[in-house]
Amino acid sequence: MFDSIDQKKQRLDTKRPFPTHTLKSIREHLIVNWTYNSNAIEGNTLTLSETKVVLEGITIGGKTISEHLEALNHREAILYIEEIVKQNHALTEWQIKNIHSLILKGILDDQAGIYRTQNVLISGARHLPPDYSQVPDLMAHFTQWLKEEGANLHPVARAAAVHSEFVKIHPFVDGNGRTARLLLNFELMKNGYPPIVIEKEQRLAYYTALDETHITGDFSKFISFVIPIIDRTLDWYLKLL
Repeated sequence: MFDSIDQKKQRLDTKRPFPTHTLKSIREHLIVNWTYNSNAIEGNTLTLSETKVVLEGITIGGKTISEHLEALNHREAILYIEEIVKQNHALTEWQIKNIHSLILKGILDDQAGIYRTQNVLISGARHLPPDYSQVPDLMAHFTQWLKEEGANLHPVARAAAVHSEFVKIHPFVDGNGRTARLLLNFELMKNGYPPIVIEKEQRLAYYTALDETHITGDFSKFISFVIPIIDRTLDWYLKLL
């Protein structure tokens, strides 16, 4: 399942260190596209070009303050995970709460980085998130699993499992999807893979794969969704570098 992407990653690794200016332009492109698509999946109405402008510090008429903050906050969260990847930090509950705090900063400050104290539903999904009283124990088990059993998985499988299991627990009142996609890319990046962008046009397939994984407990459903995106992303990097 992983042969093609492993071979392409090896080819990409032979090109390191990457050209400075090319890498800078890739990073700028990525931040805008990742921010736009991740927020659009959650209902943010900023267009791609509007997202770029907001990240440059310009206000868009007719858009809410929350939509502006979602874009700015998401960029800050990307910068944060870039930094903890550089420092080779493990993914802990503290790190997860910090990432989530950035996502909801100025939008839902009283819920930012705080595990939910009420029950929630995932709209359109068959999976029912666990009772809020179980969240602290489930998150502790989740991060422990990541250090133990999860450490033995292929990096791509682990990244997909981290995203899927996090969303299954749904530990926060809001911002779970954006946080999950950041966690997925954190796992990829710390293992030398480029971050991926799940596009808003893939939303139906994305949600379907997640729900199937949550209902069946079969991670391969979501891994199979993620692998082609990683494959295309590696192709794109190889072409540019």
